[in-house]
Amino acid sequence: MRPLPTGKKPGLDRVLGRRDLILLFVVAVANLNLIPAVSASGPVTLWLWLLALSCFFWPQGAAVTELAQKWPGEGGIYLWAKRSFGEQHGFLAGWCYWLSNVVYLPTVVLSCVGVAVYIAGPKIQRLADSHAFTGIASLLIILFLLALNIRGLSLGKWINNLGALGTIGGAIIICLLAAITLHHHASALHPADLRTSFHDWRLLAAFGTICYSLIGLDLASIMGDEIRDPRRNLPISILLGGVIAGFIYFGTTLSMLIAMPQKEIGVLSGVLQAINVMSQSTGLTNVVAPLALLECIAILGTASAWFSGAARLPFVAGVDRYLPPIIGRVHPRYHTPYVSLILFAILSSLLIATSFLGVSVGEAFLTMLDLAVILQLAPSAYMFLALLKHTWAEGAVLNANKAYLTANAVSGLFTTFLGLIVAFIPSRQVNSIWIFEGKLIAACVIVFGAALFFYQRALRRELNPEVPCASYSP
Repeated sequence: MRPLPTGKKPGLDRVLGRRDLILLFVVAVANLNLIPAVSASGPVTLWLWLLALSCFFWPQGAAVTELAQKWPGEGGIYLWAKRSFGEQHGFLAGWCYWLSNVVYLPTVVLSCVGVAVYIAGPKIQRLADSHAFTGIASLLIILFLLALNIRGLSLGKWINNLGALGTIGGAIIICLLAAITLHHHASALHPADLRTSFHDWRLLAAFGTICYSLIGLDLASIMGDEIRDPRRNLPISILLGGVIAGFIYFGTTLSMLIAMPQKEIGVLSGVLQAINVMSQSTGLTNVVAPLALLECIAILGTASAWFSGAARLPFVAGVDRYLPPIIGRVHPRYHTPYVSLILFAILSSLLIATSFLGVSVGEAFLTMLDLAVILQLAPSAYMFLALLKHTWAEGAVLNANKAYLTANAVSGLFTTFLGLIVAFIPSRQVNSIWIFEGKLIAACVIVFGAALFFYQRALRRELNPEVPCASYSP
C-alpha cells in the first residue's frame, strides 16, 4: 500500500537557541508538581529514581541525540516512528504522544492552582479542595497559555525560560531547607528507612510515574523546524539539561522525605507542605509565600513548554492529511499552529471538567496522571525500537558505536514496558480502585479506537480519489 500524501509544511520561525533549549529541557523534564505523587510512596522511591535515571533517562538521551541527527525536522517521535515502521505506526506514536499531553496538561494546571493558594495564606488554602474554585482557576490558566502560545515561541519561550529558572531556584532552596532541617535533627527520614522492602505491591505504581516524569528530552525535536542550528545545539543541550533535571528530581524527592512522613504528603501541594514544615522547624517561615510564587512560575513554565511542544504534533499530522487539514493551519501574522493550539486547549479544559466526576480533586489528578503515563510510554517504546532498528540497519550517525546504542535501546525498551505495566497498578492514595481502573481502561479504549478511526478514514480517502479532500490553506 502506498503511503499517504505528505503536504508541504508551512514555514515556521527558528527562534530557539542553545540557552533556550537547555532551559526548555529543564522545565519540560524537571516537573516539581510530580514530586509529591512520587514521594508519597516513601523512601523506596529514592532507589527507583536511581534505577530509572540509569536504565531509562540516560538511554532516552542517547536515543533522542541519535535520532534527531538522523531525521531532523518537525515531529520528533512521530517522525522517527513513521520513517522506521511506516505511516500507521508513526500516526499511532504521534497520536498517543499528543493525547498524553492533553491529559497531562490538566495535572500540571491543577498543581499550579494547588500551589498558588499558599501565596495568599491559610484561609485561601482551603479552596484547593473546592471543585468550583479549582476548575475555574484551571480554565483561566489554560486560556492564558493559549493566548501566549498563539502569539508565538518568540514570546512563549520566555515563560519556558522563567519556568526553568524557577524550577532550578526552587529546587536549590528546597534542598537547602532540607539540609538545615537535618542540622536541627528534625528529619522524618532515617537511614533504616532506606532498607524499605517491596512488602506493598502498590509501591510499584510509583515506578511508572517516575519513568514518565523523566520524559521530555524529545520535546525540542517536535519543534525541530524552529531550532537554530539543531545539529550543533541539540546534543550539548540534551546533556546539560538532562543532568540538571536528574539532580533536581533526586534532590527534591530526598528533601520531601526529610521534611515529612510519606503518609502526610499531599499529591497536589505536597512540595509546599514540605516547605511549610521545614520552614517552621527552622524558623524561616517567611520563605513560604515567595517559594510558592517561585514554584507557580516553574509549573507555568512546564505547562507552557508541553502546551507549545505537544500541540505541534496534530499540526504536523494535519498537514500530512491524517487529521482534518484545518488543524495544519498557521496563523497569518504570528506563524504559529493556532488551530492545533486551540484544539489542545479545548480538550484539556473538557478533561478537567469531567475528571472530577465521582472522586476528589486528588484522585482526579492521579487518574489523569496514570493515563498520561500509559499514553506517553507507548511512543517511548517506538523511540527505542526505532533506535534499535536504525543502529543495526544503517549504523550510527554520531560517533557512538553499535554496542553503546544497542545497550541503550534494550535498556530503555525494557524499562518502558515495565513502566507501562505498573502504571495500571493504583497507588496507595487511590481509594476508589474500581472507578480508577474503569476510567483508565475506558480512556485507553477510546484513545486507541479514535486513532484507528482517523487513520482508516485517511486510508479510505487515499484509496478513493473521487472522495473530496480539502486542501491546506494557511
